[in-house]
Amino acid sequence: MLTSHPRYEDPTARRRTLPVRTLSGVACLLALAAALGTAPAAEAATAPAAPSAVSWHPDLSRPGTDDVNVLHDGNALRVDDRSLSPASLERHRGYASAVLDVHHLDRPVDLITADVDAALPSGAGVVVDVRGRTPDGTWTEWREVTADAPARLPRTVDDVQARLTLWTGKSGATPTVRGLTLSADSAGTTSSQLAQPTAAAFSSRVYATREGLVGGTTANGHVIRSNDHFVALPSRRALSPNGSDQYSVQVCGPVRCETAPVWDVGPWNTHDDYWNTSAQREQWKDLARGLPEAQAAYQNGYNGGRDEFGRQVANPAGIDLADGTFYNIGLNDNGWVTVTYLWTDGGGDTKSFPTWGTDVSIRQQATTGSTRVATLPGPTTVRVKCQVHGQLVDYQGYSNDAWSYLPDYGGYISNIFIDVSDAWLPGVPNC
Repeated sequence: MLTSHPRYEDPTARRRTLPVRTLSGVACLLALAAALGTAPAAEAATAPAAPSAVSWHPDLSRPGTDDVNVLHDGNALRVDDRSLSPASLERHRGYASAVLDVHHLDRPVDLITADVDAALPSGAGVVVDVRGRTPDGTWTEWREVTADAPARLPRTVDDVQARLTLWTGKSGATPTVRGLTLSADSAGTTSSQLAQPTAAAFSSRVYATREGLVGGTTANGHVIRSNDHFVALPSRRALSPNGSDQYSVQVCGPVRCETAPVWDVGPWNTHDDYWNTSAQREQWKDLARGLPEAQAAYQNGYNGGRDEFGRQVANPAGIDLADGTFYNIGLNDNGWVTVTYLWTDGGGDTKSFPTWGTDVSIRQQATTGSTRVATLPGPTTVRVKCQVHGQLVDYQGYSNDAWSYLPDYGGYISNIFIDVSDAWLPGVPNC
């Protein structure tokens, strides 16, 4: 029997929309200098000027092959069928998604800002996501540009693409997007400091549910068929365009493994990219990499046992499987599967160890006085990349100066809380 997951609210309902007009900090500084009539010092005149941000205006007048339910009215975008919403959400608010043309840049960038000219009826929303492509053809995940911060891509890129997502208001009125200006710059971070993909992709064991919903439309515009093959993950960061496998997973069940594209968003949450490290994760940054928020809520009462919308979580699902994928890997009912997120960085060679204790701190450095980057609320399993000798820790009769680096959290844990008999972990190298 299928244990159906609950249906979703409009994921933009609690999101802030972008300001109608923004001005970059660089532009403000230049304007201030002009107003004061200041001139650069003579010795500075010979110094090479830092490259300024590059701006462009994506064409909104031309329909794209990956658009979903978009009405192109002159140079404006609106929601076409206001009764259409992603099947996994089963909302009555209209939804549209426009994947815009790729823009090529003449230098590497990793910081993107957006200026949206839009009319927003009450309750309506517009979300801008961006991603980048490196010269080898690898795409980053999508990252949202918010009113509070630009989108920081996980590595420098030469091509940038934007995606606009529109939601109608409670009365059904559609937002109208009249223009979009994107600006790209470098955050001044070298490529070696940014997350780079490796040959090994990240894997985790999660609870899978069957999506079903034949005849419905997925978040990328695919109409669900009987015996279909795709998956849904609870974040739009890894949503592939319809018909593509740009973001795919390998799902291994009791009988066999299948590689399937990510074509829908769900279950439970819509901003839970649990396959990312704590530093990159959009929400729930204190959870271990590979642990869905719904699983933590269901099993440990995390977030009061509720999802991002405040609903009581009824199962620990971290992935939905289309019917064909569900039965092909050998499931007859919802159950546990091993998922490899094929676009991700596996974090290098690691070893997994159990932990003990409650409210165990993970620190930025191997000292108790450094910044706490995360907390383990209870016993769990962690991946250890390397270990160092740091501050001596005394706790409940144990003393140890060894600390282990956890790449999924970007910090160190005292080896006292690694549940093995060895003070220095066997088979784990020095950092």
